[in-house]
Amino acid sequence: MNGSRPVLVVTSLHDPTADVVIRELHDRDIPVVRLDSGDFPASLSVEAQITSHGIQGHISTPSRTAVLATVRSLYYRRPSGFAFPHLDEQDARFAVTQARYGLGGLLASLPGCLYVNHPHRIGDAEFKPSGLAVAVEAGFDVPPTLITSSPHAARAFIKRHTPVIYKPLWNPVYLIDGVSSVVEVAEVASEDIDERVAGTTHLFQQLVPKAADVRVTVIGSRVFCVRIDSGLLDWRTDYSRLAYTPVDLPPGIEQALHHYLDRFGLVFGAFDFCVGDDGRWWFLECNPSGQWYWLESETGLPMCAALADLLERKT
Repeated sequence: MNGSRPVLVVTSLHDPTADVVIRELHDRDIPVVRLDSGDFPASLSVEAQITSHGIQGHISTPSRTAVLATVRSLYYRRPSGFAFPHLDEQDARFAVTQARYGLGGLLASLPGCLYVNHPHRIGDAEFKPSGLAVAVEAGFDVPPTLITSSPHAARAFIKRHTPVIYKPLWNPVYLIDGVSSVVEVAEVASEDIDERVAGTTHLFQQLVPKAADVRVTVIGSRVFCVRIDSGLLDWRTDYSRLAYTPVDLPPGIEQALHHYLDRFGLVFGAFDFCVGDDGRWWFLECNPSGQWYWLESETGLPMCAALADLLERKT
């Protein structure tokens, strides 16, 4: 094999994007150890010591063992959470915290490891207020945005910036008649606002009249830019209506992309922009664990190879 330094892939069992990356790494003769935190402790074990030479030990699955000090990179995707269903509620809560801060802490502290991305940095970047503030700092255009629990502030913002959309600050899955559903981005009017707004925080943002959307995927030093035409307010609601075109970045955008990622300590990011009727690009969000492989299938852009290069530490 290409040395004995493995790539750790931390994700759930059913992750087709991770599957194609692992296949690419296998084709390059790069050893891979795939694991899911949800497999601990039933089929995943860890043994490590803190020494004068750093963390020494190994992590094992039923088919693979990785020596922690030799891990070349860690691809952190979307693992399932720790769970101890055989324990009562209080003991399970204790066990989950020990697993998170023990096994999770080890995986976040590997010496000489390249993280794509580091789980703690992912957590930092997933807070929308932080992302929007850093986007402004990086030089992106950001639509006027309000985060509030005040019905009065929400109504005033909508009147001042009409048309306005509502966005969830985080999108937990709702089960409706057993089907997974999410809260969609939607246009909102001042008369839609009532006292229920005071129950939690909400994000309101001016709606930019748009000609198209753009997904920009940054993989290390490589940047892949795809225009998405749909006619939809939120293109993620109906993939059958999407048309894809690889496009070039406008001047200044690439530098801002890398500024944003550097600010959060990330090497991968899936950025969403909308393109206004006047051609101006507006930053919407950056997902540090965003999906990307479907865009390669649609456009032929070599994104999987770029990610494998990064994990191999070829670039």
